Amino acid sequence: MAVAPAPVVETESKQSQTRKKLALFGTPIFIITVLLATYLWISSLELDSIEMRVLNKEVLTESLMEHLYLTGISTALVILIAIPLGILVTRPSLKRATPFVLGLANAGQAIPSFGLLTIVVIWFGIGVQGVIFGLVAYSTLPILRNTMIGIQQVDKSLIKAARGMGMSTRQVLARVEMPLAVPVMLAGIRTALIINVGTATLATFFGAGGLGFVIFNGIQLNRDPVLVTGVVMVSALALSVDYLAGVIGRLASPRGL
Repeated sequence: MAVAPAPVVETESKQSQTRKKLALFGTPIFIITVLLATYLWISSLELDSIEMRVLNKEVLTESLMEHLYLTGISTALVILIAIPLGILVTRPSLKRATPFVLGLANAGQAIPSFGLLTIVVIWFGIGVQGVIFGLVAYSTLPILRNTMIGIQQVDKSLIKAARGMGMSTRQVLARVEMPLAVPVMLAGIRTALIINVGTATLATFFGAGGLGFVIFNGIQLNRDPVLVTGVVMVSALALSVDYLAGVIGRLASPRGL
């Protein structure tokens, strides 16, 4: 008498749970391991006075806070600009403006990041303000494009059904189009965050500090411990931001998507 192979389903379920646990805990464990290994390595070295000027709690904390500030403010500004703009150009009355808007956003990424920051800083002046505007210009495209794609890929039959139920254009946008576009929009925000974390390392050349200060000192002073510390901190920050953005994206996405 044949018996149904039930254990196969259980095995697939266990594998799925294992993948979820790795996705949830794998990145944090890796980041902590790398940071701890770097700390233990630096602690085992006899640092000279030049290295100690950079590798101390005050300087590293200040550089990290400056980097977080530049990344956070620039990303928040991009979200406030790119998402409403992306929504507007998907409206039938403004579709003709799409090539112009995308052209401006593409221009921001077509120029090398250092060159773009230089141009913006010349316009706005050296310091935090100029760097933030440069980061905004450089990271607008992912959020703008993903907002447009997310809304445009919503099934037209769902929009027609919502209109048939008596919803206004604004209600359809708020209750149908935007919720369904959220996963794609969040992917754009996640990309913009990573771009800003990496590009913000150049802020030190324009008087805005950041973790690039540590990296630049490591290169200029020819001190490997300083250079490695700066690189590891930027990499860990980028991985942490990407991980947190991914978790928030999963939580914010509508159920069933």
